[in-house]
Amino acid sequence: MNSPARLVEQWEALKSEQPQLRIRNAAATLGVSEVELLATNIGKSVTRLRNEPKEILKEIESLGKVMALTRNDSCVHERKGVYDKPGINKSPVGLFTGVDIDLRIFFEHWHSAFAVTEMARGKERNSLQFFGKDGLAIHKIYLVPQSNVQAFQELVEKYKHSNQDPVETVSPVEDQKTYKQDEEVDVPGFQKAWLNMQDTHQFFGMLTKYEVSRVQALRLAPDTYHAALLDNSKIVKLLEMAAAKEVPIMAFVGNRGNIQIHSGPIKKTLWHENWYNVLDPDFNLHLNMDDVAQTWVVRKPTTDGVVTSVEVFDEQEELIVQFFGARKPGIPELPEWQKIVQELQSL
Repeated sequence: MNSPARLVEQWEALKSEQPQLRIRNAAATLGVSEVELLATNIGKSVTRLRNEPKEILKEIESLGKVMALTRNDSCVHERKGVYDKPGINKSPVGLFTGVDIDLRIFFEHWHSAFAVTEMARGKERNSLQFFGKDGLAIHKIYLVPQSNVQAFQELVEKYKHSNQDPVETVSPVEDQKTYKQDEEVDVPGFQKAWLNMQDTHQFFGMLTKYEVSRVQALRLAPDTYHAALLDNSKIVKLLEMAAAKEVPIMAFVGNRGNIQIHSGPIKKTLWHENWYNVLDPDFNLHLNMDDVAQTWVVRKPTTDGVVTSVEVFDEQEELIVQFFGARKPGIPELPEWQKIVQELQSL
């Protein structure tokens, strides 16, 4: 195992060769987790906080406008706004349902927390960063020019951990999911349950009841109206059309510990190398198109009518990102969104 001093030395050498390299990629290059690399700066630019994410998040609104970042290996979701309307209690699941910051939080996977002050483009940048026990980042909160820096400093001081050693231990997260083979699944029962859905949130319960993975469920859907493969390149067309037609969308990006949602219009879309991006003032999305293995159009019946999503998966059949037409419970889906998806399927 590399000592903190040795890791720092290797990281500095890597940064001199690749000054734009992000810490997540640097960690992968050095064969360590992001949190292990971050921890080498404890006592300098990093402060370890007590692992009390519920209490910390309850106070985030005091920071004012910030930028929330949630990502997985293939997609980064950045949304600016205020952390208001929290739903955090004794439950292991929490949420924020504000207009700007919309999160679904699974606290059992939140293992460590840090405050970070770094230099970015010649300016000081402050953030709160939360990690799982495997060292992967779950959620980050960055201050922006409008943020309350004093409130940030007070929060850091309040939740500062007594242990400020520059070492962080990690352990692998075992995936306990087991699924039936297609021939073992009660397909007629599963398809009937799909057709009888009254709310999109019932879908996850169906996966659990019938012991199927998400992609397996799409393969076993009642028919191609309810689930059909879409050419991966159509993701770009989807976002371009939504921007051009000013149709507000919802974009869901998550990892084991958090799901972050943007609801609203998008405007500026563009390629950068293998990444396709949404670059708006308060919402950025970065999707690595090289990682996209499957794209599905999915339609679920609800009491408000059919809800249509475009769901994107990687080679391991892990969900990368989901797109919906913007809507609220009790309100039917936007016809303009349905038309975009229908047009994509006909191209």
